[in-house]
Amino acid sequence: MTLAGFGASAAHAVDLTMYYPVSVGGPVTKIIDDMVQRFQKENPDIKVEAVYAGNYTDTMTKAMTAMKGGQPPQLSVLFSTDLFTLMDEKAIVPIDEIAGSDGKQWLDSFYPAFMENGRIEGKTWSVPFQRSTIVLYYNKDAFKEAGLDPEKPPTTWAEMAEMAKKLVKKDASGNVTRWGVEIPSTGYGYWMLQALAIENGQKLMNEAGTKVFFNEKKTVDALQYWVDLSTKEGVMPKGAIEWGTLRTDFLEGKTAMMWHTTGNLTAVKEGAKFDFGVAMLPAKEQRGSPTGGGNFYIFKSASPEQQQAAVKFIRWMTAPEQAAEWSIKTGYVAVTPAAYETETMKAYVKGFPQAVVARDQLQHAVAELSVHDNGRIYKIVNDAVQAAVTGSQSPKEALDSAQKQSERVLSRYK
Repeated sequence: MTLAGFGASAAHAVDLTMYYPVSVGGPVTKIIDDMVQRFQKENPDIKVEAVYAGNYTDTMTKAMTAMKGGQPPQLSVLFSTDLFTLMDEKAIVPIDEIAGSDGKQWLDSFYPAFMENGRIEGKTWSVPFQRSTIVLYYNKDAFKEAGLDPEKPPTTWAEMAEMAKKLVKKDASGNVTRWGVEIPSTGYGYWMLQALAIENGQKLMNEAGTKVFFNEKKTVDALQYWVDLSTKEGVMPKGAIEWGTLRTDFLEGKTAMMWHTTGNLTAVKEGAKFDFGVAMLPAKEQRGSPTGGGNFYIFKSASPEQQQAAVKFIRWMTAPEQAAEWSIKTGYVAVTPAAYETETMKAYVKGFPQAVVARDQLQHAVAELSVHDNGRIYKIVNDAVQAAVTGSQSPKEALDSAQKQSERVLSRYK
């Protein structure tokens, strides 16, 4: 979609094209369009063409295809974890080299957990925008019905499995009408596996992005727990659980708990016809969730004038008032502490305290899985998760295979 400029004052405007993804519910494209239009009104010398490009994978593919075709965008919102790939392609510029004299102060104003995936070799290559952690959504009405305290969500894996057993509901024929808990395995299966692995005390990659730890015992045990929730505990459906439809399943009462991105929080808030809570993910050895979501990148091929205009746009989009607005309208975590100090956000959190659970979980969060050739590695891990949850391979067989495949891919980067 194209957002036109604003008359004669924009006759000599700097033109920017930005690709961005949507992977959550709600009118995200309308929110983006509105924010871009307001930016342009305040900055008539800059025109931004904001292009919705599909999910994260689609958007990365579109950006790379455009770049190789000689017409790259000047900036894009892409996975924060696409950094190694974008650096290997020599596609982007370090933000701190073009952010101006107060650039360091600006970049240091973001939550450190959100900067981890964007900083390599002492340089900052991207700026947090639509960022998240995974949280546990739970139906408080279902908790009451099952005799559980709706103010005490599970804090450990064992508690989650036990509570989930009480929350499973069956009809007279013995068919399940409500599951205890669901963890999505399609779309971003690697992300859920990383959360479980972190909670079990296992990281999945090294900082250089050249080594992975998919078949370490604690990673295998994490995937085994996930599989056991359906095959052993009987509290989760067998087979794949769809990322895209799980939110609807939760809203329709088909599951009492779900793991999902906080980026769906506002869509859940607006769709739920029951009282619901949001909690940090339960622990095994420790609490934990990978951060997730997208960052702004600026492309190397943009002219110096366009790069400066892109920085100006990114600064506007991530300024405290806009960051607060974006968080309230979507559910994503506002990317700076300053956003939570705005009067708008203070008032919102006072009436809806679920809005800060994902932010508070940042103290337990780690960088999202990010290595060289990230797209191929994600597919390898996602395939392994699917093989395990569908029963075609044991968790160990699936992760042994994923480890071997990943080592072959990453060997060229060592």
